[in-house]
Amino acid sequence: MTLLAPKATVLALAIALAGCATTAPVAPAASALPATPVQADKAARLNALYEQYWEDVLRMNPVQATFQGDARYNDQLPDFLSQEFREEARAFNARWLKTIEDIGPDGLGGQDLLSYEIFLRDARLQQEADRFPSWQQPINQFGSIASFAVQLGSGSGAQPFKTVKDYENWLARGNRLPVLFDSAIANMRQGMASGVVQPRALMVKVLPQLDALIKDTPEETLFWGPITRMPANFSGADKARLTATYREMIGERVLPAYRELRAFIANEYMPKTRSAPGMDALPDGADWYAFNARTSTTTDLTPDEIHRIGLDEVARIHALIRSDVMAKVGFKGSLQDFFRFMQDDPRFTFASEDALLAHYRALEAKVNARVKQQFSLIPRAPFEIRAVEPFRAQSAAGGSYMPPSEDGTRPGIFYVNTYDLATRKTWDAEDLYLHEAIPGHHFQIALQQELTGLPKFRRFGGETAFIEGWGLYAESLGRDLGLYQDPYDYFGYLQNELWRAIRLVVDTGLHSKGWTREQVIKYMLDNSAESETQSTAEAERYMAIPGQALAYKIGELKIQELRKRAQTTLGPRFDIREFHAEVLKDGAVPLSVLEAKIDRWIAVKLQG
Repeated sequence: MTLLAPKATVLALAIALAGCATTAPVAPAASALPATPVQADKAARLNALYEQYWEDVLRMNPVQATFQGDARYNDQLPDFLSQEFREEARAFNARWLKTIEDIGPDGLGGQDLLSYEIFLRDARLQQEADRFPSWQQPINQFGSIASFAVQLGSGSGAQPFKTVKDYENWLARGNRLPVLFDSAIANMRQGMASGVVQPRALMVKVLPQLDALIKDTPEETLFWGPITRMPANFSGADKARLTATYREMIGERVLPAYRELRAFIANEYMPKTRSAPGMDALPDGADWYAFNARTSTTTDLTPDEIHRIGLDEVARIHALIRSDVMAKVGFKGSLQDFFRFMQDDPRFTFASEDALLAHYRALEAKVNARVKQQFSLIPRAPFEIRAVEPFRAQSAAGGSYMPPSEDGTRPGIFYVNTYDLATRKTWDAEDLYLHEAIPGHHFQIALQQELTGLPKFRRFGGETAFIEGWGLYAESLGRDLGLYQDPYDYFGYLQNELWRAIRLVVDTGLHSKGWTREQVIKYMLDNSAESETQSTAEAERYMAIPGQALAYKIGELKIQELRKRAQTTLGPRFDIREFHAEVLKDGAVPLSVLEAKIDRWIAVKLQG
């Protein structure tokens, strides 16, 4: 998953807009005739407006600019949790929606029409989203201003710490943190009054996360990291001044804000948390979850329909595990026996965290040796593999991806979780690498950012169903890329495809069918080879971000469906490199738009 991508940050209005997706109108095929002067003028006007829109977005959302590699606003941190900011965001969205809407689609074609429709759809969805009070639940174990601030201020995230100005920029931002913490507390108090509160099972995980960040002295905190790693070329005077000002900021403002937040959650908020895990327990929760399902999958599928798809996929993949793995390795026993064997047999464990990281890094050369047989579009941006930071490892996913910066100063980063090493299995490595790195998220997201002809709201935004659907589809390419040669490694692929199918069942179960947290964990343990540690973390993830997990399997099923359609229709004229280029060349789009453009590509190939 793109856990650390800009679109995952709660600070970016642009990503809130771009991350909202539903079924969009289908853009017709681009005309073979040249655009008229009127059409060209309208397209040029729109592209100029999109450029101005993105500039306004970055001014309003300076942390989005930081993630993008734009350093102009690295010292700014608005109170994005405040009512004033929400009102400003609503007015901003309404103003830009009307501006683009008033130009109209007449005469637009191809990418110009596609950009117009995506912009309007996202803005309209943001207006619809405003009816749901997500701002009253600003903190959970999966993400909050508290954990996000540490990622920036420790030097392990997008905030740069290379120059004296960089250090001064974070001083300005860090001094603003107490304001945001106060707003988070105020919003949670409003949620307590309206009945919009987090499940207790999530908030009990937040307290130890905060405890791990709160220290007696500034020097013991993760915020002190930039001081310990201060560049050697700083003058003695700058080093002394920055050391003193960081000590004051952390000790006098940041740590007291963390302690106040911790006390509020433990003493005031925790008694008001809810025992029910699902959104259907919240006011208007059924409609809220249905909206999340639509935006996550970019379809009109209902939670009931998604639940049924999940059950069918679980049954299909179970059958494949029996026939393509258990039978081939000669395993005697039930499917559940095989799952336990895959979890418990010591041959599937890593000797150390270093061995785990080395194993992942060795996969790069193996995949790169064949990747050009499958892809003609290759991103220029490099990527690195890093371990998840210890302070968030307990609740983090097994792997996540942070995109590169636009200016090339930060590579794409594949974060691997080494926490609870015994649960990180060797058979899980190949498919996870394909999903998060090459040819999964790194290929798709880095390529999208390199599409300089697209408006920036498309280059730096995205559709979760496309992004995560592509990541899961990329896992299916393992044998073509020289992986899955061992049946147990192939099981890793089937197990992870199964895991995404299970998500359809349990996410909808949690939020629309009254399933309990324990029921979800049991279903995952009974039907997959995941550990109890992973199953618990995943169940709580679905509780924290309802509907997001639906995107993976729904997106992957659509891409697989379109590939099969193209292969069947084109026969010997089908070229896998061309198909992959067609899928990726326009960035992340709603699934209906993807289907329409693949159908057009097939039609053109048939005519040729």
